[in-house]
Amino acid sequence: MAKKIITWIIVPFMIIVFVLDIATVVLCNKNCARFAIEKEDFSEKNGNDKIHFLNTSNSDAVLIESNGRFALVDAGEGGENPRRKNEYPDFSKTVISYLKKTAGDEHGKVHLDFVLCTHYHYDHSGGFHSLFSDEDITVGTAYMKEYDPSVGKPYEPYKWGLQGIYDEIIRDINLRGFDLVQSLPDKPFALGDFTVLFFNTVTPENAAGRGENAACVGVKLTKGEKSAFLAADITASTGLEQELKDSIGKVELLKIGHHGYYGSSSRPFVKVLRPEISIVTNRLGKIYPNVKWNLTMTVRSAIFATFDNDGIIASFKDGGEIVLTNHIH
Repeated sequence: MAKKIITWIIVPFMIIVFVLDIATVVLCNKNCARFAIEKEDFSEKNGNDKIHFLNTSNSDAVLIESNGRFALVDAGEGGENPRRKNEYPDFSKTVISYLKKTAGDEHGKVHLDFVLCTHYHYDHSGGFHSLFSDEDITVGTAYMKEYDPSVGKPYEPYKWGLQGIYDEIIRDINLRGFDLVQSLPDKPFALGDFTVLFFNTVTPENAAGRGENAACVGVKLTKGEKSAFLAADITASTGLEQELKDSIGKVELLKIGHHGYYGSSSRPFVKVLRPEISIVTNRLGKIYPNVKWNLTMTVRSAIFATFDNDGIIASFKDGGEIVLTNHIH
């Protein structure tokens, strides 16, 4: 009798989940159809104010471009992740090659106005060692929030190697003589036509034990009346979405937090930001159902995945339009 009762409960539940999933997929496709996305040809037809979302699988590397000036937010997965038992792809060569192709001069020399490591999980910070080791790449300012092991879970500083990752990054910056800034600015500043604003520049005092994601720095980019928010690994499960949403406000484009995994893009968060376009640094099929539901059903956002599109560029045109292009590698 107990098995029958369990079956009566589980089967209808699974049917409901299946139907909702189909409805979400259908509406997701409908939302995406509002935005024509073409193959990138690296001309200037869409202007030169762009956010490049590189295809580094389920890791983050975002290049900001405006009027010939460049900045990099996170550097993707490197080749020596202390957390992984199995080998994961090393995207450091992908990132460096893309920088030299897109931001380099005729000699392949690249200057970045600034780099920012949003936090020290390896899928965001791992590529910095190779980047800082490349003599063709120079950096104006390296924004590196001081690592605080008390924020993380007990296993993060050493089992996941965050202390060592942080120490290596700081050592690399000092070896190259780049300007290291660890007290991040909390006021807007300009990068070309973009206004840049950092969020969570000081980790909340009550973040102890929440995990390294609670130390994440978010980035808002604004040109005219249009804005984008790069959510790094900001999630509701760390409390950051609740704390930051009202300060962030309405945006047109959201880089989905934490690769679309559980705990990110909560309903209260997306209802405040209400992005028309959402970009996930992952495969579309790996986004958790609740994240896809909140974005698709609650705010009718169009979701595009960097892996499925082989990278995406969002161009902010002077007239206010945001144009998406793909296949950027």
